[in-house]
Amino acid sequence: MIRAMSIIAFLSASPRFLAFGFFTAFASSFGQTFFIALSSADIRAEFDLSHGDFGLIYASATISSAGLLIWAGRKIDDIDLRSYTCIACIGLALACLGMASAGSALWLVPVIFGLRFTGQGLLSHASAVSMARYFDSHRGKALSVAAMGYPVGEALFPTLAVALIAMLGWRQMWLGLGVVLLVLLAPFMLWLLKGHSERHRQLDMRAGSTGGVLKLFGSTRAQVLKDGRFYVLLPSYLALSFIGTGFFFHQVHLTQSKGWSLPLFVSFFVVYAIAQIFSALVSGLLVDRFEARRLMRFYLLPAALGLAFIAAFDAPWGGAVFMAFMGLSSGAVSVTHGAIWAEIYGIAHLGAIKALGAALMVLSTALSPPIMGLALDAGITMEQIALVCIAFILFSAALVVFVFPRLNVDPA
Repeated sequence: MIRAMSIIAFLSASPRFLAFGFFTAFASSFGQTFFIALSSADIRAEFDLSHGDFGLIYASATISSAGLLIWAGRKIDDIDLRSYTCIACIGLALACLGMASAGSALWLVPVIFGLRFTGQGLLSHASAVSMARYFDSHRGKALSVAAMGYPVGEALFPTLAVALIAMLGWRQMWLGLGVVLLVLLAPFMLWLLKGHSERHRQLDMRAGSTGGVLKLFGSTRAQVLKDGRFYVLLPSYLALSFIGTGFFFHQVHLTQSKGWSLPLFVSFFVVYAIAQIFSALVSGLLVDRFEARRLMRFYLLPAALGLAFIAAFDAPWGGAVFMAFMGLSSGAVSVTHGAIWAEIYGIAHLGAIKALGAALMVLSTALSPPIMGLALDAGITMEQIALVCIAFILFSAALVVFVFPRLNVDPA
């Protein structure tokens, strides 16, 4: 009861800014793999692409977006948050319109680049960095509130998109989405950021800024790249994005191989979202109490259990259990990843450091569709892929538990 009241009091203190964190995460859905993949079967059919072909197109676009995100992500340290967010919103709307008008397989590369760069990249980045930077002792709770935008989007949009594609076609679905985002998204975000100048001024005052430049403690990105802890955490940091992206990207094939209907599996995203919301709320409290680095020891284990159900069972309920356990890990990951770099390296260069981590995460999401697609083309089953993913999760957890504490020193 005390925890519930503390969360309620926290929400009432900064409702509009917390809503900004939530809705930037929510809007990023349109650049996330789970949403783009809902059109994958129609796109492959229209342009005569195999699983591997489309995976390679997707990978090339996503890798390009990851490379640019290293540069663009650090700009959030220098550019006003309102301008940064507006650029991302308009870019996402234009990318949706581009998807609707794609005339060839080659045209998919810049379109998917735009969706991934602005949606998964910039909007997710703005959500996490803003919550981690402007909240200190309540960072975990702020990140958990913002992170709920991801599961809410994952719960609402798959069913809606499948219905719209069935009624109107995939191009019309993307066209309508682009028009709505172009007209509404940026003005709504600016309204949520009303009063941000005062918030930033207060942060400046706490940090003792001079001439508008923040004087905050923290490592530079160059120092982070020399720190062994960064590389030890990377496998755990990237594991779920690689695995989740691969399975969601190939969800059509997964359902076909298991004998499930696609609408049934899409309905399991509601289970995924509920588990993710619960996990994000609990993880926010745990991060504030115990720190994110401790949570990283355990947060991938539910995903390993979910993958075990995919490997062992063909009954539809196995898909629901898989989505529930993936949601538990995903909720914890979304909160923990938002806090971990601020905890270890400070917030002076948080945008640059978070951009590096985000770019590597985007890169992992770029690699998993073609790698899994080529594996599927070679006759490897989804069950076998699940077993390999479980092994990687256990390896990542072992690094965090046994190696990271031995390197727990400040970077040179």
